[in-house]
Amino acid sequence: MAGILVAVFWAILVSFIALVLVRLAQTLKAATKLVAEVSEQAVPLLADASATVRSANTQLARVDSITADVQEVTANASALSSTVSSAFGGPLVKVAAFGYGVRRALGRKPEPAREGTVFAGRTVGNDLPSARLGGRRIRGKG
Repeated sequence: MAGILVAVFWAILVSFIALVLVRLAQTLKAATKLVAEVSEQAVPLLADASATVRSANTQLARVDSITADVQEVTANASALSSTVSSAFGGPLVKVAAFGYGVRRALGRKPEPAREGTVFAGRTVGNDLPSARLGGRRIRGKG
């Protein structure tokens, strides 16, 4: 009887181990299939990513050359601006100041004699404000 009990116990143990091994084999097959599918899809994705990186590198090289050209143009424009400013700036300021002085000189009327000015039958000295002496009034904007 003990032999039969041990044999049944071993049969159950072997059946359990066989079931575990069958499940493990199925899991390994599924994992193998999954890895194969991932590698099938990963290889084209890696090729596309590599092509994209190469294209981005080409575009960055183009942008770098454009940036260098813009920097050179900016430097040339700055040099031209300073040259024009130094060549024409001083003389233009002098011509403008001279023109302003000439306009100002030609626009002035001679001041009337202030000594002994007669207002309404009486003689007034130089103690009147300049606005009442007939001088030109300058009105500011505002």
